[in-house]
Amino acid sequence: MDLTDEQWNLIAPLIPSPPSRADGRGRPRRHPREVMNGILWVMRTDAAWADMPSRYPPGSTCHRYFQAWVKAGVFIQILNTLAEDLYARGRIDLSECFIDGTFVPAKKGATASARPSRQDQARQGQQDHGHCRPHWPSGRRSRIARCAA
Repeated sequence: MDLTDEQWNLIAPLIPSPPSRADGRGRPRRHPREVMNGILWVMRTDAAWADMPSRYPPGSTCHRYFQAWVKAGVFIQILNTLAEDLYARGRIDLSECFIDGTFVPAKKGATASARPSRQDQARQGQQDHGHCRPHWPSGRRSRIARCAA
């Protein structure tokens, strides 16, 4: 599922133009919409960059753009723009929001009895830590959240 024209028109002004060489040489640049669709495919499917279908630019291209856009803060701007658009259309209520997260590192050098067992870890993973909290089975999406934060 690729971006619709309406979605693209909303976020297109936030995406920087790729730099071009002064002499005009080099490979032709891929359109940022194609690249964004490829990035979103990887995020949605949790697949490796190298496994992208041929309808998208190469995985290395999408990954390179993704890294540059994260560094430039593009995804934060997109997130804010989409949230403002939803709010303006009355589709989101920002009066009740929270972020839930838990992180418990094991102490370095702790004895085996001091570390949580696999059963304890599995039980904790099954607990409900708050309503409307998305469950992402792998760390890929959390990496995106950390990059965008």
